[in-house]
Amino acid sequence: MSQSPDTSRILSVPALTRVEGETALRLRIHDRTVTEARLSIYEAPRFFEALLRGRAHTEPPDLTSRICGICPVAYQLSACRAVEDACGVDVDGRLARLRRLLYCGEWIESQTLHIYLLHAPDFLGHDDVIGMSRSEPAHVRRGLRLKQTGNAVVELLGGRAVHPVSVRLGGFHRTPTRTELRPLAERLRVALDDAWDTVQWVAGFDFPDAECEADLLALAEPGTYAIESGVPTVVPYDATHPAWSFPLRTFCDHVTETQVPHSTALHSRLDGRRHLTGSLARYAVSGHLLSPTALEAAAAAGLDDPPLREGRDGTGPGTVCRNPFRSILVRAVEVFYAVEEALRIITEYERPASPYVPVPARSGVGHGATEAPRGLLYHRYAFDGEGRVTDARIIPPTAQNQGAIEEDLRRSVQAALDRGQDAEAELTRLCERVIRNHDPCISCSAHFLDLNLETACPHPTGPA
Repeated sequence: MSQSPDTSRILSVPALTRVEGETALRLRIHDRTVTEARLSIYEAPRFFEALLRGRAHTEPPDLTSRICGICPVAYQLSACRAVEDACGVDVDGRLARLRRLLYCGEWIESQTLHIYLLHAPDFLGHDDVIGMSRSEPAHVRRGLRLKQTGNAVVELLGGRAVHPVSVRLGGFHRTPTRTELRPLAERLRVALDDAWDTVQWVAGFDFPDAECEADLLALAEPGTYAIESGVPTVVPYDATHPAWSFPLRTFCDHVTETQVPHSTALHSRLDGRRHLTGSLARYAVSGHLLSPTALEAAAAAGLDDPPLREGRDGTGPGTVCRNPFRSILVRAVEVFYAVEEALRIITEYERPASPYVPVPARSGVGHGATEAPRGLLYHRYAFDGEGRVTDARIIPPTAQNQGAIEEDLRRSVQAALDRGQDAEAELTRLCERVIRNHDPCISCSAHFLDLNLETACPHPTGPA
């Protein structure tokens, strides 16, 4: 759609459909310059943190899992880690490995959901996975098999595939036997081939050029690709600055939340700067700790060598992948790694002597963080002498990523306008793709945006 040099335009989406929550989009363009990009979350606050006050110390894991039906394990285990930290309990050994196995299941099913049902249709010219299934039936069947395998892992360990009921403070209400895990291992062996084929498939997509101008934040755990624990670690956007870490207990000193007029969700900043969590951040921080086979898959897919290998500080020859369109590649590699890791844990599995360690209540403050599929999820709880919650703080990855998403929208639309691409349909598709790159808790996929275009008359420049 053409426009005169002095035209002001407002691109307004009053309701984004098929997203996890209620969201609107507003872009303001003046003289072919994007002057404002707002991702407005207008859903009524859910008050989970307030609802937790006064609850017993045993309740946050089950209550917070209801925040998300796609990533309930992330909320359960982040809550467990925070409460256990406050109570001075460290869950390690076999129980910790079982938690990692459970989390691998969630990574497999959630990342696969995004890759196949939400993101891939954008690269293949389809409106949704229904259309994609007609021309790419084998690929869709493979995606469904992978997701079902992830669901099976969560169901076996958690008691059910959504909002697991077997997780508790200190471990599980019940742990599986080796015999019960054997059929799961068989499914995972098939899934390993499917995951490898997924990496090869998405590597063939055409990726537009783009760069996310934000610091990258993810957990780091010595010797392993961090999933269920770790230390917050930052890879700055400025490549001349080395990566750095900070203690989890100081998370809220670095990641600060503010209320913005256009959203009921809090926006986060990392020491005053935009930051991004999720697959791109994890790969930048811990990509060198992927398994050799997963690294081989990443290299075959054309991903850059992760920078933080031993002996390097992030300023060496390794390159951070900052193209959000290529995040689907990293997610595919993470699915492969999660399948491989789940198989390893099952192969080495010995049933714990007890399904949990006691976590007696006491007064104190605890911090917990894990890597949800969409990024770093932080919980903080304070307890009184009877073990009742007196204060709760939950900072989810999507809230942390909103600033980076808005900036990506601004930059992407600006680049399109500079190329002369200003038609409504083109801008609609572009906005859809930019938002989907970050997987902001989308529950299912079809048409993502219905874009309405308003043209506002500019102020007169001369006499009437």
